[in-house]
Amino acid sequence: MSEQTSGQTSESLTVGRTAALVGVSVKTLHHWDAIGLVLPSGRTPAGYRVYSGEDVARLHRVLVYRELGLPLTEIGRILDDPATPVRHHLRRQRSELLDRISRLQEMVGAVDSMLEASRTGMRLTIQEQAELFGDDWQPGWVEEAEERWGDTAQWAQYAERAAGMTPQDWQRVAASTEALEADLAAAGRAGVAPGSDPANALAERHRAQLSTYFDCTHSMHVCIGRRFVDEPGYSDHYDGLAPGLTGWLRDVIFANAEAHGVTPESAVWE
Repeated sequence: MSEQTSGQTSESLTVGRTAALVGVSVKTLHHWDAIGLVLPSGRTPAGYRVYSGEDVARLHRVLVYRELGLPLTEIGRILDDPATPVRHHLRRQRSELLDRISRLQEMVGAVDSMLEASRTGMRLTIQEQAELFGDDWQPGWVEEAEERWGDTAQWAQYAERAAGMTPQDWQRVAASTEALEADLAAAGRAGVAPGSDPANALAERHRAQLSTYFDCTHSMHVCIGRRFVDEPGYSDHYDGLAPGLTGWLRDVIFANAEAHGVTPESAVWE
């Protein structure tokens, strides 16, 4: 843009170009003009206001102070203080920005720690995990579970809940699980019939234990019961508690789900 009117130079920018340059809306520039915060100092031959290089520099200072949370009236007072040179404003802005960067870096560190806890679902050391869950506990099981179910709503629910659990919470969960499995093994050895009141009560305790980690419906419980039988890792665990316990537990889960209106043969993960 050539120099055609007083106050307009080759560096002058229209409102639209200035808005695009500094990253605000044209409406914002009009508002700042109306309140006297940043006034375009030149005009085009057609009478349109244009911004000089100094105007744009002031806009950038306004943006920095606004980013720091200062109200526009305070920003205007600071910038228009005749006793304070521009370099003082810049030094103040730099100092405040460095302080903010430091605070943000601390926040990023805290969020990273929370993300790691949420990713693994554990706030326990490897040693604490082994002490709570037994010597055969493998920390890698959590990563394997994440690979299999990490994109599900239930895994997100588990990760959120587990990340907020303390070692004392995990101790209570481990003790509750141990007591439940002892009762399951005793009932299985005693031949408690699936569908009976005692068996249904045990099924509900088992479902409630799973619901510690995610909301487990009766239909989901059936899907898990199928997996117990189909996957060696689960069947080895339960049959190690009592011979044939895996198949018995599946039948108990199926009968209890059916009593709650779920058809085991057609149950799906929902």
